[in-house]
Amino acid sequence: MSANVSATAAADAAVERLPGKRTGAEIIWEVLEQEGVEVVFGYPGGAIMPAYDALPKYRVRHVLVRHEQGAAHMADGYARASGRVGVAVATSGPGATNLVTGIATAMLDSVPCVFITGQVSSHLIGTDAFQETDVTGVTLPITKHNWLVTTAADVGPVLREAFHVARSGRPGPVLVDITKDAQQGSCDFDPADRTLARPPRRRARAAATEVDDREDALARAIQLIDHAERPLILAGHGIVQAGAGAELLAFVERTGTPVASTLLGLGGFPATHPRALGMMGMHGEAWVNRAVQDADLLIALGMRFDDRVTGNLKTYAPRARKIHVDLDPSEIGKNVPVDVAIVDDVKRVLAELTPRCKPSARAPWMARIDGEKGESAVRDIQALPDTGKLHAAHVIHDLWRLTEGKAIVVTDVGQHQMWEAQYYKHDHARGLVTSGGLGTMGFALPAAIGARFARPGDEVWVVAGDGGFQMTAAELSTAAQEGIKVNVAIINNGYLGMVRQWQEMFYGGRYVATPMRSPDFVKLAEAHGLTGIRVIKRAEVAAAVAAARRDPGTVVIDFRVEQEDSVYPMVPSGADLGDMIRRPHAPPSPIVETAADSEEDEVPR
Repeated sequence: MSANVSATAAADAAVERLPGKRTGAEIIWEVLEQEGVEVVFGYPGGAIMPAYDALPKYRVRHVLVRHEQGAAHMADGYARASGRVGVAVATSGPGATNLVTGIATAMLDSVPCVFITGQVSSHLIGTDAFQETDVTGVTLPITKHNWLVTTAADVGPVLREAFHVARSGRPGPVLVDITKDAQQGSCDFDPADRTLARPPRRRARAAATEVDDREDALARAIQLIDHAERPLILAGHGIVQAGAGAELLAFVERTGTPVASTLLGLGGFPATHPRALGMMGMHGEAWVNRAVQDADLLIALGMRFDDRVTGNLKTYAPRARKIHVDLDPSEIGKNVPVDVAIVDDVKRVLAELTPRCKPSARAPWMARIDGEKGESAVRDIQALPDTGKLHAAHVIHDLWRLTEGKAIVVTDVGQHQMWEAQYYKHDHARGLVTSGGLGTMGFALPAAIGARFARPGDEVWVVAGDGGFQMTAAELSTAAQEGIKVNVAIINNGYLGMVRQWQEMFYGGRYVATPMRSPDFVKLAEAHGLTGIRVIKRAEVAAAVAAARRDPGTVVIDFRVEQEDSVYPMVPSGADLGDMIRRPHAPPSPIVETAADSEEDEVPR
């Protein structure tokens, strides 16, 4: 079945099935059909074999990965790019434990995924049977919920509940561990019966936002917004998850409030909008962090005040009152005390606030922020004349320009992740897919494959470092086997770049275990039957990008960038948010248009 069969079509097909006897294995796929699942990512093994044997009867496409961690990241990338639930399947023991890093990645970033694992037969549990692992115990801290299923009759209700839990409230990953005998056993199954294992429980609400005083909280928020002279919106991943981009735009245009974004919030508000300031935090632009520190009101929307955003909590935004809107009551006041807390869907809250707030341009505040932008590190690097050297920032900027900002960019973790956040301007939600909370190297390539399955009509680019790429490079074989088109930009500096930067700045320049010898990435791509390109000068970037975009298959571009370049600005860990290490000032010079602007140059190999 094609990966782009609609969820509605799959669900409609499932409804046509008649009640009758089913094995637990058959029920797995039937419920997935009912939930509109188009594709699952997985790797077979002994304890999950009955499920795989039943798979050909059903309209669900299976993607064979090269490592179960890849399956987890593909499900994650699928979910982030689509907003739907991603699904991964693995066997017991090492198959299940290989999912753990991917599950934790999804948990830290609130990504809805269902992980299905096989387990040894129920009578063997606790005997240290071959490939037995207590995966529900292992994953308890990194899932919203998990289940051990030991009978065929429980498979359907538990799986239905699993999808409900994954996508409801604050989204997140769940795991269903199904014993082999539960898959092999039979029971009566009625496709029309959508009973959950347990009825949904009412979510607890923070005391400050109970129904009785919710109106009071909204009124106090409006009063703070209307009277603020220097308000600032902190837009987090919740904006993207809630699909609240239009509501945020309407609020900004009515109140004149500028917007700073978290890493995962990028794209929730158009980066090219005049009120968009860019990313805040450890590697945010200087004027963004200064605006946070100078603000008299912070309006935090779907973000959690994590340490990469706040810096030293004791000195964070000392003059600002704070409004916090979040779906999860446990996040309210966890890191930063707030003046007004609203526990609700951010989309709904913005829709209520906007018409009740006074219109304002806030021109003095915007002029003050604009005055800070003259010291932009982004402008400095783009103003450097073309000396023949290739900087990672040049690669990202040119990629943004050549794709017109319309590609889905999936980044790994490290320096390149921060450069992408600075130089690729995301105007659309779900245009950036990256690991935020866990910071998982090896995430990008498999997540990009998942994103491509989710949105087969969109252009997908991987931006990865030479270190992170090698962690899951085997998934190039998956891309080749499945005929999936993704373009891979390796920012190859010969180091574990972010660790090297810290060693340079804080450990006396002692580069311990960070120099990295890599394979020939061009030949590696060709070994998989894919196209490989090498770029060593900025004048070669545009032609390489154009060639990759024309190629019908996956393309790997090895960008050999400056080795000891660093990401600026940088707030040292635990430092004041305004205490930034800045790029050594470059003399002002005009932006030099180079041969990189021509797509007809010969492509280097």
